[in-house]
This record gives sequence, C-alpha cells and structure tokens, in this order.
Amino acid sequence: MGRGRVELKRIENKINRQVTFSKRRNGLLKKAYELSVLCDAEVALIVFSSRGKLYEFGSVGTSKTLERYQHCCYTSQNPNVANREAQAQNWYQEMSKLKAKFESLQRSQRHLLGEDLGPLSVKELQQLERQLESALSQAKQRKTQLMLDQMEELRKKERRLGEINKQLKEQLEAEGATYRAFQGPSWAATSDGAIVDGNSFSLHPLQSHPNMDCEPTLHIGYHQFVPPESAMVRNQVEEERFMLGCWVP
Repeated sequence: MGRGRVELKRIENKINRQVTFSKRRNGLLKKAYELSVLCDAEVALIVFSSRGKLYEFGSVGTSKTLERYQHCCYTSQNPNVANREAQAQNWYQEMSKLKAKFESLQRSQRHLLGEDLGPLSVKELQQLERQLESALSQAKQRKTQLMLDQMEELRKKERRLGEINKQLKEQLEAEGATYRAFQGPSWAATSDGAIVDGNSFSLHPLQSHPNMDCEPTLHIGYHQFVPPESAMVRNQVEEERFMLGCWVP
C-alpha cells in the first residue's frame, strides 16, 4: 500500500519541522550535485534555515555563478547595452576631438593677442601677420559703413525736422494774421507824446501856454479816442479859451 499525499503546509511541531528540514535539505543538495555531474550544468544552491544558518552548493563556485546570473539578468533586461557602450565610446572620441579643437582655438587666440609667439616659425608668423591685416581691413570697412549709415540717418532726421519747422512757422504766421484781423486797430504812443493808431490818423496832446494863469488839471487814465472831425473843432475851442487867459478842460 502506497504512501498518502502529504498536505503542503507549515509543520507546527518544532521537532518534526527540524527533522523534515534536515532530510529534504540533504536530498536537495544531493539532487543539485547529481544534476551538475550528469548534465554538465552549472548549479548553485543557497539555503537559509529558520534560524538563519546558511547551506550552499556550487558546482563552479557560488560567487562565480551569482556574478554570471547578475550579468545575464542585466543583459536580458537591457538588450541595447552593447549599443549604449558603443555610443558611449563614440561620445568619448567626439569629446576628445572637441577638446583638441578647443585647445587649438585657445592657442590661436593667444597668438592673435600677441602672446606665446616664441614657438612659432617665420612662416607661421607671416601667416599670422596676413590674418591680422585682413581682420584690420574688414574692421575698417565695417566702421566706414556704420559711419555712412549714421550720417544718412542724421540727414533724414535733419530733413524731417526742417519740414516740421516749416509747418510750424506757417501755422504760426496764419494764427498771427487771424489774431490781428480779430484784434482791430492798435494804438501806439510816438516820441512827441502823440497817440497814433495803426490805420490812418494821430492825436496830438494839447501844449501848455506859458502865460496860463489857471492851474493845470491832472488827468489819470487813458486818452479818450476822438474822431478826426471833432478833434479839429475841439482844438479851435481850446485855442479860444487860451486866448482868454484861462484853460478849462
């Protein structure tokens, strides 16, 4: 009569669990050894007991098998590792080229500034001189072009300001003519005391008589405008009053 099926679960009895662990561990180690010998396979076995004790077996060494395992897992997870390594190598070469070019440019810059000229030969110095002359010529041409552009811009600005000035002058003259038209006749005093308007006639003040007995009367204010016709009549009346010896305003 055969053995019954054993239910796979944790053995609660501590002694039975320890006995079962020892038996099955020895059988597992034996099977690993047999597999490595019979099939020429690389086998590594690591077992930790419940108390933390290590049991291991390796056909070629456990550490070597683990390194191979890690490398195999890393390669399987990253299929483009070889491409990345090749790309990294290309980047390194490119970086080396750029570094050499950068050093060459720095050396050329120092030569253009007149530094580190000792190692240069006569031919290299002549080539450096031609480069400097060419650079100086281009700089002069560029400076001349910029100055011409600035002069042209200033001429355009001058023309615009002249046009604006002309427009403002015409506008000022038009406003002045309009103002004089609405202002009417203007009055001005001459050197002899006469009041002259801007149109046609002038008014002369009365002259004092040396034999005048009456006291003069002070007038404060402005001269009253008298039309030409009435001014003549008034002058005649005042002359008659002067003849009588007394001036009445």
